[in-house]
Amino acid sequence: MELPTIAAPGVGEQADAVADAACHLYDALAPWGRTAPGGWSRGAAEDAAEAIETAAHALAYAHPRAEVILGPVHTALADLRRQLGLAPAEPLSAEGLPVTPRTVGNPRRTRWVRVLTPPAPRQEPARTTS
Repeated sequence: MELPTIAAPGVGEQADAVADAACHLYDALAPWGRTAPGGWSRGAAEDAAEAIETAAHALAYAHPRAEVILGPVHTALADLRRQLGLAPAEPLSAEGLPVTPRTVGNPRRTRWVRVLTPPAPRQEPARTTS
């Protein structure tokens, strides 16, 4: 199966942004090595694992067998999450959708559900009598 030269609207730009972000992440970490202080934090490791998992789920649409081919990626990330003491990834149903419905559309934002409240009505300053 050969892929077309032009992607669906937004796909090429988003994939390019993911690749750039991964390069910037590597460049930020490379000077620290594995043991020097200042490398990974728990939140950063969880974000990176989630980014790889989400990218693999998106890439699964590239070929009919891609999901099977990418299976070891998900297995390796699940093991890495265990080794790092991170929460497991959301389980997927047979259709490839999360078992627990997301509260928002973007998988990265499931941990941060933002509640917007309307501004309080403006109140006139209290009048004082002298």
